Amino acid sequence: MRRQEKEVTDKQVIEDILTKSEICRIAIHDAEFPYLVPLNYGYCNNTLYFHSAAAGKKLDLIRRNNKVCFEIEYSSRVIQHEESCKWTTNYLSLIGFGEIEIMDDTVDKKKGLDIIMSHNGKKTDNEYDDSQINNLVILKLTITGLTAKRSGD
Repeated sequence: MRRQEKEVTDKQVIEDILTKSEICRIAIHDAEFPYLVPLNYGYCNNTLYFHSAAAGKKLDLIRRNNKVCFEIEYSSRVIQHEESCKWTTNYLSLIGFGEIEIMDDTVDKKKGLDIIMSHNGKKTDNEYDDSQINNLVILKLTITGLTAKRSGD
């Protein structure tokens, strides 16, 4: 990281970013350009979970290369100034790397959905319609590395 003074190494702050954020952007390898997709997610034990339709470009690309980069932004705010070149942004974010597995077993899907629901506020009493479960997959991203960064308060 070029700006070492902005690096966040506190494990609790990193855990807060992972557990309190709502959107994760995943960059997937595509021939000439990366393919970037924003997804809501669930986080548990160094792993991110996403639900997805059972077919589409994202899955096609993951099947070819399951190594991805991801970004999660916890907060950001543009700080204006009278002088144009003195504008700045306060933020807390992380960039990570990992490998995605496509989970299509019913038990794994329900477990992943429970983690996603819990992360987003519904901790118990989740019920899933089997026909809906059959039409989706769970993407399980095991984090292999990450860096976090903060600017401002």
